[in-house]
Amino acid sequence: MKLTYEESGVDKSAGYESVNLIKKHVKKTLSDLVLNNLGSFAGAIELPSGYKKPVLLSGTDGVGTKLAIAIEMDKHDTIGIDAVAMCVNDILCHGAMPLFFLDYIACGKNYPKKIEQIVKGISKGCIDGRLSLIGGETAEMPGMYDKNEYDLAGFAVGIVDKDKFIDGGRIKEGDVLIGLSSSGVHSNGYSLIRKLFFEVEKLSVDTYIEDFSKTLGEELLTPTKIYVGSVLNLLEKVDIKGMSHITGGGFIENVPRMIPDGLCARLDTKAIDKKAIFEYISHIGKIDKKEMYSTFNMGIGYVIAVDKADVDKSLEILSDENPVILGDIVKGEEKVELCL
Repeated sequence: MKLTYEESGVDKSAGYESVNLIKKHVKKTLSDLVLNNLGSFAGAIELPSGYKKPVLLSGTDGVGTKLAIAIEMDKHDTIGIDAVAMCVNDILCHGAMPLFFLDYIACGKNYPKKIEQIVKGISKGCIDGRLSLIGGETAEMPGMYDKNEYDLAGFAVGIVDKDKFIDGGRIKEGDVLIGLSSSGVHSNGYSLIRKLFFEVEKLSVDTYIEDFSKTLGEELLTPTKIYVGSVLNLLEKVDIKGMSHITGGGFIENVPRMIPDGLCARLDTKAIDKKAIFEYISHIGKIDKKEMYSTFNMGIGYVIAVDKADVDKSLEILSDENPVILGDIVKGEEKVELCL
């Protein structure tokens, strides 16, 4: 019996078509540091000059079950922004200038137009995050995924001088925490959201929600905000002591990651302009405040620690991010205290 790769479920011609379709999107992301084109065995990028002791920072992540919303809506042009954001916002926390991004798409069947839409979003995220998309992998895996299913993950690398590496170690009592607004749920907590809305409440992605002035699916697919431009601008003008990306685990898990032992971040949750989606989740699911703040970003996607003397200057520089004074640093062993 003769058997071809295509008969086993893998369409090589679709793979070639996908690569041709995505080239125009990838090209928009490439900086002058990139040494080769898409299609090489490895992406090559030259390190920028001016670093005395360059340190490379890396981060990898996916978008979790937010993918299920994109698949249900058959809308794939923004989910790639989320994949980039989840990686680049993480490495940004240490003061890194982003360099490049790699993506990984695993699918049950390669639909070239769908792959193009996914990579179009990845490219948009790379442009916003100042990354070059220098490579990736699209794996057609029949038997592992349904023909309409796919998974998406990414990998980002940035660079910082060793003496400018930010790890929160210089944070001291009296420093102030500034919160930057999120665009919505971002890419965390979707397992809870999907269970609540689609299993318990029996809503659908097409349900129109008056509080959002859009459908539930449209609200939930709002892309994760990328903070690179604003934070790099602030880094040039202010001594940032620590940063935290509010992702899975909300404030309870992420803020302590930048707080030195013996200190505590005292957060005033009343300062947050909470988005309608979080009020809706809390109300419909009867979820208590502590659970909400330990699961979701609640309207703040990024937290920055600065000296009290730099607060006004920082707020002015960050004005496009709708910043708020979120709290301050006090002595304590808990590392985070929520003033609910």
